[in-house]
Amino acid sequence: MSNLDESIGKILLGLQKDDPGTFKELMRRAREESPELFEEDIDEENKKIDEYNRRVDEYNKKVDEG
Repeated sequence: MSNLDESIGKILLGLQKDDPGTFKELMRRAREESPELFEEDIDEENKKIDEYNRRVDEYNKKVDEG
């Protein structure tokens, strides 16, 4: 992975965490413009990762509040 790819990846991860609405819109537009980048297998894997991340975030909130 090039430095540029790595930097873009970090920016996208930060955007996903900080502004999920904008991230979803950006990804929707990317899928429309370059659908070949988004294969079904990858999409399913990302859904699982997103669900896992959501559960981790919920757990972390509980720990922070407790």
